[in-house]
Amino acid sequence: MFRRNLLMVSCALLTAASGLAQNRAAASQPLDITGAWTGTWSIYNPSQPAVPAKDICAKLDSTVAFKNGVWEAVFEGDCGRPYKYTIRMEGRQVGAAVLFKGTVDLGPKDGGVFDWIGRATNTEFIGFYTSGVYTGVFNLKRVEKR
Repeated sequence: MFRRNLLMVSCALLTAASGLAQNRAAASQPLDITGAWTGTWSIYNPSQPAVPAKDICAKLDSTVAFKNGVWEAVFEGDCGRPYKYTIRMEGRQVGAAVLFKGTVDLGPKDGGVFDWIGRATNTEFIGFYTSGVYTGVFNLKRVEKR
């Protein structure tokens, strides 16, 4: 009886260990987050989280590329006037996501210097940004290839 119980426990542990190894292998696979993304951005006040975002400026489109070891995103849309920014992003893969951070100067007419952090998975690219004047969020989904 002791041997049978020991055998059952050993089998259960081997099965669990095998499952963990497979999950780790899947999580360590490199993500391909390059390509087209679309969604919205909005101004947000973190000190008043229950208050809905004041300004949601229509659509935000982005194209993400990995060039010479650096992530780069082109963000474009229209918020009273068209805009297009190319931003270099420092990023690293952690599990099933790529975490980003960066600082960019968009110039005085577009809010100046912004710091931001973000996360991209296979299906979602989200971020939080802040400057001396603005704080906000963006939420993008991958554009389906046709």
